[in-house]
Amino acid sequence: MNTYYSERAHEYEKIYFRNDPIHQKEQTLIQEKIKELFANQSILEIACGTGYWTQFVAETAKYITAIDYSDEVLKIAQLKDMSPSKVNFQQGDAYQLNKISGNFEGCIANFWLSHIPKSRIHEFLIQLHDRLGTGTTVFMAENVYMESIGGTLVYKDNDPNTYKMRTLDNGTKYEIIKNYYTEEELKSIFVPISNDLQIYMGQCFWWISYKIK
Repeated sequence: MNTYYSERAHEYEKIYFRNDPIHQKEQTLIQEKIKELFANQSILEIACGTGYWTQFVAETAKYITAIDYSDEVLKIAQLKDMSPSKVNFQQGDAYQLNKISGNFEGCIANFWLSHIPKSRIHEFLIQLHDRLGTGTTVFMAENVYMESIGGTLVYKDNDPNTYKMRTLDNGTKYEIIKNYYTEEELKSIFVPISNDLQIYMGQCFWWISYKIK
């Protein structure tokens, strides 16, 4: 996964400029939601990638600590027009958040949940909640499955995860884990561990926000 996103770094943001009015409308709704939700807060952003979402929440947030495992995507993120006094990009492991310093009032983890093996979701969320503490607001956004977009969906015997075959501009092919969730599946994961859970299911994206129980 790290190799794939490092290799894809310079072409990654093409996905955000897809010529699809519904896609663009829902993207804008995500941008507005995170700006509203985290205004004047110090937040942690997990799997920030090239900083695409960081640049929007930075318009209203007080301070952002944005982490990613890939140095290549972080190099691109650091070139964006965001003040280092307001945004700190750093290499970090989403499964070892205890190593990330700071006090956080909120957390964004956009387009990360789908890449977590289903066997590790509980592990990830427990350490995330331990790191942030009760009452902290968490926001996540992800893709809704669309058959014609994002490569071939791959199923494997005796494996609860699904995968996508992705081809980069240079022709290199990668198989990456990419899980898709229904509203009921999201409720089963998050209702037991959250308060004020809100779920939005769009045509291209879904997103959730909640407070840690």
